[in-house]
Amino acid sequence: MPQLDTSTWFITIISTMITLFIFFQLKISTQTFPMPPSPKTFITQKTKTPWESKWTKIYLPLSSLQQ
Repeated sequence: MPQLDTSTWFITIISTMITLFIFFQLKISTQTFPMPPSPKTFITQKTKTPWESKWTKIYLPLSSLQQ
């Protein structure tokens, strides 16, 4: 029974991998991708609360009173 000649396997496998790599690089580089979504501006409506129109008094804490 003859011996299997494996001397060309290395170059065959390497050349196949390089060819596949180049093929996929070219395939990916020609593909167009969608643009990333742009941020949407939301218009917030400011609601009037009763305490916004009134003046409120700010009290100091008890520990800061002068004695």
